[in-house]
Amino acid sequence: MQIIYLIDNEEKLKKDLIQAFREDRLYRFRQIKKENLDIALKDIPSLIIINEDTIDDNVLDLCRKIRNNDDNAITPIIVVSSNTEREHRIQVLKEAVTYYIKKPIDFEYLYYTIKNITNLLYINRKVSPLTNLPGNVQIQAEMKKRLWKKEYFVMLYLDLDNFKAYNDVYGFVQGDEIIKFTARTIIKNVHSKEEDNNFVGHIGGDDFIAILEDHDFEKVCQNIILDFDSNIKKYFSENDIRRGYLEVPNRKGIIEEFPLTSISIGAVEVPPGRFHNTLEIGEAGAQVKHLSKTISGSTYVIDRRK
Repeated sequence: MQIIYLIDNEEKLKKDLIQAFREDRLYRFRQIKKENLDIALKDIPSLIIINEDTIDDNVLDLCRKIRNNDDNAITPIIVVSSNTEREHRIQVLKEAVTYYIKKPIDFEYLYYTIKNITNLLYINRKVSPLTNLPGNVQIQAEMKKRLWKKEYFVMLYLDLDNFKAYNDVYGFVQGDEIIKFTARTIIKNVHSKEEDNNFVGHIGGDDFIAILEDHDFEKVCQNIILDFDSNIKKYFSENDIRRGYLEVPNRKGIIEEFPLTSISIGAVEVPPGRFHNTLEIGEAGAQVKHLSKTISGSTYVIDRRK
């Protein structure tokens, strides 16, 4: 879902944009006045559009305030204005504004400008070239946004068991294939509904995070495990499957036995008011995931502490 905020004191631009995007269900336009800018910044929008003609404040100061907000340092800004003076346009663009669009607005041009900007930003935020999933910056932003909204959500912390042993036997190239398979499995089950506001991120290596706004998250955990265990064996040789474990020599040359790769999930419920920041959620997630990893095979453990 692409949330776009309009800083505008009139309704016309919003109505025209809604009409232009009537076929795109993934775009939502929210209008605010300049004095409510902090609300938009906390929501970390996909894009901010400023209608310079309808605001009383200096547009340059407004752009600086957006850029100085840590969570919105890369949020695209479009300024629409009837001011056609070249010097003014250059000054606005110097404040890291993405586009300056002169009035009267060509809405077909604006439509594709918005689409291309949000698509490019979405690609750039996918810091994992292996899984094409958002990394730590976007993960933290998503957690902050949900904490600020004070809405119920659930954090899933997922990683693989005995993955190092797998890499030692099969090599890193084949290990990357398991990472990609794990990402596909998580995405498939977290985004199983036609439309949701869930999120999947890749911390790195074999560590993943999912954010769900569904109280039926336990079913998602069960489906991930069922899906993972049903398909993971295709990445092992027949001998290892028959044996049920991997044989890996340690540094002293002694053969050690490791179970086949499984997945562990730690789930943390985040009702409004339970946690004050993302660090507290992360600590609870680390504890519950560690407990999950002490249990043999693919498992999930839920932290329901109040």
